[in-house]
Amino acid sequence: MIIVTGASRGLGRTICERLMSNGKEVIGLARKPEELPFRAEACDVSSHEQLKAVAAKLKKEGVEVEGLINAAGIASMNLAITTPPSTAEKIVQTNLLGTIYSCQAFAPLMLRRKKGSIVNFSTIAVALGLKGESIYVASKAGVEGFSRSFAREMADFGITVNCVAPGPIATNLLKGITEGQIEKIVSQQIFKKMFRPEDVADLVEILLDDKAASMTGQVIHVGGA
Repeated sequence: MIIVTGASRGLGRTICERLMSNGKEVIGLARKPEELPFRAEACDVSSHEQLKAVAAKLKKEGVEVEGLINAAGIASMNLAITTPPSTAEKIVQTNLLGTIYSCQAFAPLMLRRKKGSIVNFSTIAVALGLKGESIYVASKAGVEGFSRSFAREMADFGITVNCVAPGPIATNLLKGITEGQIEKIVSQQIFKKMFRPEDVADLVEILLDDKAASMTGQVIHVGGA
């Protein structure tokens, strides 16, 4: 079974649908999991207690977890000095602590197998140091640092931990960002183009495959930085 957070839309949903189409069993986590074409559990990743409750439920059911995809995340384009504390806290709580909490909840369900893959999500904005995204960048830089160290902690159990860091992808995360801002970000990538959610799903599938079992502690930029 593969667990995917942020499964109700955007990258999370695309990843779930791709995995299902290739015969994988998926459990999606979302705050509002109604009408999804796969099993979904209501869960806010910023809540340690909610994640623990879902993990306990799956353990009781005897679910074997082979993969964890932490696709849940939020963004906000704003200068740091004009960002309200409540917004800053929400970004860090969801992106960084949500990833940490999810790993704390579900990695223990993978230990018995001595095999598995965890894929966390960063952003190309970290490598590029994008103006107007400093708090978002801080949260995702934390995810990168956590992933590198967590990869070492999980290595003895045969579990890989990697980060996917996409450039601008056509999802709800781009809502509120102007076309000019998107073009400016794309111009700083190695490949000067937008990528699709499906392109990210392709990479996630590779990281979940046994053939990638020797790759861990890496940050992989979709688009190139």
